[in-house]
Amino acid sequence: MKARLPQGMGKGNGNMNQMLKQAQKMQQQMEETTKELELRTYTASAGGGAVEVTVSGKRELTEVKISPDAVDPDDVEMLQDLIMAAVNQALRESETDAQNSMGRITGGMSGMGGLGGFGL
Repeated sequence: MKARLPQGMGKGNGNMNQMLKQAQKMQQQMEETTKELELRTYTASAGGGAVEVTVSGKRELTEVKISPDAVDPDDVEMLQDLIMAAVNQALRESETDAQNSMGRITGGMSGMGGLGGFGL
């Protein structure tokens, strides 16, 4: 006597294969987008332009411009605060851009074993 699967069992392979293809396509899109994001730069300023910084899509500080007017030997703390504020703003812009770009690919999925998050 031949064993039989319950009705409807064994027909899901087509759906599973389609899901795997979609996941592979999504992974490829995410890798391509990650490479594109790494090539971008984000510039932010603080103190009305007294300090301007640029970070890469890899979250690396690549440039710092300081206006001579911002350099006051008696108030180094203000300059430090301006640099920190500009760097943090540029990093936030980079992160927001990455989340938006990846969100377009994943359709807002989260908690799917790493498929829905960027994780940088």
